[in-house]
Amino acid sequence: MRKIVSLFGILTVSSVLAFADDWSGRLLDASCYQQQKSATACDPSNSSSAFMIYVDGTAYALDSAGNQKATQALKARADRSTDPAKPPSSQVTAKVTGTKDASNNLKVDTIELQ
Repeated sequence: MRKIVSLFGILTVSSVLAFADDWSGRLLDASCYQQQKSATACDPSNSSSAFMIYVDGTAYALDSAGNQKATQALKARADRSTDPAKPPSSQVTAKVTGTKDASNNLKVDTIELQ
């Protein structure tokens, strides 16, 4: 019985990971993008708490866990490590791994700033 439960658990995790996808694009401040409907002036700042990734003309909103991961990644960026008060460089490119729902929202597994 224990082997069956373990096998079922491994298969479940494997199937979830098989559906994960990658998106690479520009990281945006979600509130700015929702107001302006344009990615032009919506680079994330130190006060950004909600994020989107803009890929080939489509904006995908990150889930709450993704927003936390993006905030941590922005704070840990190499160009800010010497001076945390320094704002991030103008455009931030990110690679997001996760799953997308029908509303173009991403459930983020990992985020990597480039």
